[in-house]
Amino acid sequence: MTKEFRPTIKTSASTVQDPWGDLKQFTRARIALGRVGSSLPTKEILSFGMSHAMARDAVHLALDTDILQSQIESLGVEVLKLHSRAPDRASYLLRPDWGRRLSDESAEIIKALPQEKIDVSIVIGDGLSSLAVQKHAAPMLQAIQQTMPSEWKLGPVVIASQARVALADEVGELMHARMVILLIGERPGLSSPDSLGLYLTYQPKVGCSDADRNCISNVRPEGLNYEAAAKKLMWLAQESMRLKVSGVALKDESDVHQIDKDAQQLLT
Repeated sequence: MTKEFRPTIKTSASTVQDPWGDLKQFTRARIALGRVGSSLPTKEILSFGMSHAMARDAVHLALDTDILQSQIESLGVEVLKLHSRAPDRASYLLRPDWGRRLSDESAEIIKALPQEKIDVSIVIGDGLSSLAVQKHAAPMLQAIQQTMPSEWKLGPVVIASQARVALADEVGELMHARMVILLIGERPGLSSPDSLGLYLTYQPKVGCSDADRNCISNVRPEGLNYEAAAKKLMWLAQESMRLKVSGVALKDESDVHQIDKDAQQLLT
């Protein structure tokens, strides 16, 4: 008589812990997740789904420009609200080139301003994460104000909707600015849907490439905080003004400079 085969069914599964678990305290990256059989623990699968949903929402969420304008004006700064050639979010995502140029109406608004040379034009663009701009643009701008040389002449701060990075080059060119600084929402990641990026371009003009810009990424309290980002940005900006270059021609040695400065203070 053949014995009937009955598979063993486990009523519960224990999670096998990853030996690298202690490293999780140093990063938001998805490491040391553990496993249940050949799969991830349910908790980690649900967490991944939540992070993915948050990243998608960050891309599609509309920037509340009225609230942001009020926050910036409270810092004593004049604000201009402009728009790219992308009429809506769907067009912006499908046609990146439209997000790199101002609409005709917005270009005319800048041209109607008094024609005077300025040192720095600051542009705030929603980019691919308006959530990042909504949360971090105003405090980041305040940190920039506190570190920027008082003799530099600033133009009005521009809030640009449906904006890509290159849009700031056209704004800076039309404003006759020596330099343009852009604060923009970065492409959301699964651990950072609200990351702000800072871009700096010397002698901005339409047609500048990524090689002409310096970038500081992951600006947010959980990444590079506002004060540290402002110090790094201002070091680059002052060196850019001194050397009359930006991008690949301008090397970020701000950390080395800070180490030398700290060493000198210790010796004195």
